[in-house]
Amino acid sequence: MYLSYFGIRVSDLEKSLKFYQDLLGLQLIRRGDNTKNGGGLYVLLADKGSGQRLELNWYPKGSIFATEYNPGEGLDHIGFRVSDVEKETQRLARLGYQVIDVPRSISRPQLGNEYSTRLAYVKDPDSNWIELYENSGSMAEYDPMTY
Repeated sequence: MYLSYFGIRVSDLEKSLKFYQDLLGLQLIRRGDNTKNGGGLYVLLADKGSGQRLELNWYPKGSIFATEYNPGEGLDHIGFRVSDVEKETQRLARLGYQVIDVPRSISRPQLGNEYSTRLAYVKDPDSNWIELYENSGSMAEYDPMTY
């Protein structure tokens, strides 16, 4: 058994696709339409570097999956490793995305810890929290068994 992908429900498929594809760099794998079967529209995206996949799902009124939308609904956050947290956060803020104010003790932990991680959070078009983080190691040193 292995984790293949995770899916999130979105309220505007094209707006979310633009955010994840154009702004966060995920690549379009496929689109699908299950509306005739009582489902909805979906887009499968993948990260070129890690191979992680994200499915965006939109459901029309009347679908059994089209429940009232509550941001997150148990989803805590989606993490993206970046080379420069401040640069990426500033870029997304300039584009109108909300940056979440988190305590410095969380966003810039003291150096010397296991990961030496710096992080920030922004909200996607449906107010899901997106974590942007950087580690002290090289971006090319991706190890799927670590963050």
